Amino acid sequence: MKTQAYPLRIPEGIVDLAKFRSMEEHVDQSTALRQLLHLGAEEYIINLIEKGRISIGKAAELLNLSVQGVYTLAEKHGIRIGSTLEQQTKSQQTAKKFLGN
Repeated sequence: MKTQAYPLRIPEGIVDLAKFRSMEEHVDQSTALRQLLHLGAEEYIINLIEKGRISIGKAAELLNLSVQGVYTLAEKHGIRIGSTLEQQTKSQQTAKKFLGN
């Protein structure tokens, strides 16, 4: 994944949280800040998917994950994404009709 430098003012509480995370995770403070930023981005994108505002494919692209990785991430956040049982049933009926079964 490519990175880009970006000037940013960070609230002191977030800096303190990053310091704590850096000690807990045994990483430097910059890495801890990037990890926290990434965690927030994951949650934001999963919420967009849940609301139907972004596709799973686009989410995978933005998070640098596979589509299956997005499903796994959503599950980790306790969110079920994908078609509903009703949609699956309708798709099966349409496929049977189309195939003449």
